[in-house]
Amino acid sequence: MNNTDLTYAFETNLDPEEFREILVASTLGDRRPIHEISRLSAMCRHANLIISARDNGKMVGIARALTDFGFCTYLSDLAVHQQYQRRGIGKELIKRIKEAAPQANLILLAAPAAVDYYPKIGMSPHPAAFILKNIADLK
Repeated sequence: MNNTDLTYAFETNLDPEEFREILVASTLGDRRPIHEISRLSAMCRHANLIISARDNGKMVGIARALTDFGFCTYLSDLAVHQQYQRRGIGKELIKRIKEAAPQANLILLAAPAAVDYYPKIGMSPHPAAFILKNIADLK
């Protein structure tokens, strides 16, 4: 299998179960609410830029983003099935997300195991990212 055997496509109606399956198969499921189908459904429904990679119909990669198409694109999920990793699929998904919103800065928070990957493909680290997970933490 090489990347030319894959089909890349915009997803307009991502199935939450299929999304859950690729999250688990990629290990990204360790950091996503995979046991809460209502949250996964919301994640699928409200992302406005989703591109998949498929091998004979089977989803082997996904890039799920939120963008305003002018200033910023937040790539919230980049997941590639473990059996398909190290073949350039993640990089191709990033490229296609960026091409869909070329003027927008592409922003992501790296999974711990992927921190070294992004600089290798040309992305720059940013020292001023912040996260608020719980409203009670806001002072």
